[in-house]
Amino acid sequence: MEKEIFLELLEKKEYKTIKNILDVMNAVDIAQSLSELEGADLALAFRLIPKDKAADTFAEMDNAEQAYLVEAFTEKELRKILDDLYMDDTVDILEELPANLVNRILSNVSVEKRNLINVLLNYPEDSAGSIMTTEYVKLRAQDTVKEALALIKKTGIHKETIYTCYVLHHRKILGIVSAKDLLTMDDSMTMEELMETEVISVHTHTDKEEVARLFSKYDFLAIPVLDDGERMVGIVTFDDAIDVMVDEATEDITKMAAIMPSENTYMDTSVLHHAKDRIPWLFVLMFSATITGIITLKYQNLFSQMPVLVSFMPMLMDTGGNCGSQSSTLMIRGIALDQIHFRDIFKVMFKEFRISLICGAVLGAANALRVYLMHQDLLLALVIGLSLLFTIIIAKLIGCTLPLLAKQIRLDPALMASPLITTLVDACSISIYFLFASRFLF
Repeated sequence: MEKEIFLELLEKKEYKTIKNILDVMNAVDIAQSLSELEGADLALAFRLIPKDKAADTFAEMDNAEQAYLVEAFTEKELRKILDDLYMDDTVDILEELPANLVNRILSNVSVEKRNLINVLLNYPEDSAGSIMTTEYVKLRAQDTVKEALALIKKTGIHKETIYTCYVLHHRKILGIVSAKDLLTMDDSMTMEELMETEVISVHTHTDKEEVARLFSKYDFLAIPVLDDGERMVGIVTFDDAIDVMVDEATEDITKMAAIMPSENTYMDTSVLHHAKDRIPWLFVLMFSATITGIITLKYQNLFSQMPVLVSFMPMLMDTGGNCGSQSSTLMIRGIALDQIHFRDIFKVMFKEFRISLICGAVLGAANALRVYLMHQDLLLALVIGLSLLFTIIIAKLIGCTLPLLAKQIRLDPALMASPLITTLVDACSISIYFLFASRFLF
């Protein structure tokens, strides 16, 4: 719903019309529509959301809106929202709210739920435990299909998912049963007969990026989470895995662009914060680029004797930087998808070397021909062609090895992306260029 229409209907107090519109909207779309509102208008509009969608809508709203609403809610309204929120959504919200609002929320939940929240909040930020929910369907091996369906009908409304159910014995996982099995099999069959015993699980301290990779690999709807005693403590659902993938991709993209990662959206981040995120890397790259300046200064006598040499420097540096970026991007993507590992480094280097020979030969020959036709100087054409060939070889080798080395020493491979690769390749390309120029032309 457009902001102007929303505000007009609120101003005219046509609340019934608004409720009818919200009743047919998805919770995500409602949250997006409400993001256009502020202050009292936001609180009023939220109270018009159908009760069965209020908690889902609240979970989809941004942190600033959630904080405002928590302050605006009455105790009764707050308890109602918290009762309907899934545990993982509650924890996500609490992690972003100010301390005074966290205390207000915790004072409005049951002791049991408060204890669970505290346990989840204590897991490391990047672990499976931090994104799991404790609300899942638990079955016993001796339960029949009829009994399992009755249990789901009774408690399923409060569970994160009912599509995958877990057969447990003293909290140890015996197997899983899908909702499809329960709906299609005979009522008298037991879970022991139905369950799949080959269960892939993760532990509470498993990196959440690894959990997301498992979802991508196996197309799971949910993955069970075990504690150190191999007891099941929760599940991670695919919607949380998708959020992890989006967050990780966003973080990698910002690092590849030499920007410090931020959890806020572009529009929600202040100008000052944007500048603070960008300046550190710009400083590093600016000072590292002085290496290229020092190398250039060392060979300044070549320019005075043959000024035309200066005109080819941008082409060499840009081509080298682009080649290095191509290789590093493919490596970073391959590492992220768990397709390339450090043990593959020599295979990768040999492959990139062969690729660079082909690319370098084609680009070097084309540029050598262009230089010869323009300047009628065979030695100059040879220098440019050879410089480009060796620059491309070095650039691709640097681009493919740095991300793998970063991963091996537990750094983020995305750090070894375009800006850093370009800076290193610039220095190498200029060195190669001046080496060939001094050898063949002077």
